[in-house]
Amino acid sequence: MTSPFPQSLKDRVGETRTYVAPEPIGAAAFRYFSQAVGDDNPLYYDEEFARAAGYASVMAPPTLVCETNQYAAVPPNEFGYAGHDWGIQIDGTRLLRGGNSYEFFEPVKPSDVLTVTWKIAEIFERSSSSGSPLLIINSEAEYHNQDGDLLVRNRETLIIQPVGKST
Repeated sequence: MTSPFPQSLKDRVGETRTYVAPEPIGAAAFRYFSQAVGDDNPLYYDEEFARAAGYASVMAPPTLVCETNQYAAVPPNEFGYAGHDWGIQIDGTRLLRGGNSYEFFEPVKPSDVLTVTWKIAEIFERSSSSGSPLLIINSEAEYHNQDGDLLVRNRETLIIQPVGKST
């Protein structure tokens, strides 16, 4: 069976995209995100509590920088998404999010200006349990602050799957 995926996609392994946030991430983003996900840890919004716990300031909820796109400062695509996107579109397929894994190195502070570099680590094909072809794209993002400190590493898996033809 021939692959429904362009072989040229595999040439994109190693491709990177870097984004520099236009401003500090800010304490308001921490508060809004923690409220949105239902995490009421006062480290994310109570300055006094954070200082009493030994921190210089409030800190970002752990996955905030990985699950938002405020660092990208790019215009929305045709679907309204204004964040990092590899721009891989293959007719007759759909894109599925296969999951993420995270490593946290330093707390993200309100004054941090993020630089984020995404890299395509690998692209390969495999078969689903039903035998249909899947294209797997593994990428990695590293989030650094204005001092060059590594804050977070995010590994993401995307799956491209052909969709059935309607009759």
